[in-house]
Amino acid sequence: MFRTRFRLAATALFALLACAPVSAGSNKDTDKSDVLGAWTFQTRPYRNGTCLMTGTMNLSPHPEAGQYNCELTAVEVCSTWGRSVVRQSCQARRFGDQVSIRSQIEEMLEAKVEGLIYMPDNFTLTIESADRMFGALVSAVTAPAEFRRANDGIS
Repeated sequence: MFRTRFRLAATALFALLACAPVSAGSNKDTDKSDVLGAWTFQTRPYRNGTCLMTGTMNLSPHPEAGQYNCELTAVEVCSTWGRSVVRQSCQARRFGDQVSIRSQIEEMLEAKVEGLIYMPDNFTLTIESADRMFGALVSAVTAPAEFRRANDGIS
């Protein structure tokens, strides 16, 4: 009798576990290992509050572990000299929860000031979740920067 009850209880427990949702450890919201894909970013104001940078970045696979190919487009708006839009290629390296992005300018898409010298936009980031990285722009200036997973909208 005891063995029969034990088997019934074990069978019921197995059935419940089979129907249970996937564990939180594999949930995209808590899985910080996947940084591939599209991101948007924004800095806090810099140059005494006169400039702000926003943009997009895409991280794609690289043959070597811990490295990513990437491309980013930065939009810098400064009240003193206007708007610049710069397409950049970049390499990203991951060290645990840290991501280092080093960029090279590919094309100046828009610049309001003739002869503007634009430095590549590099970032040092910490992965906080699968949807958020926070750190700093480290270029001609330094400013806090936040990267958010880009959401594909419905058109």
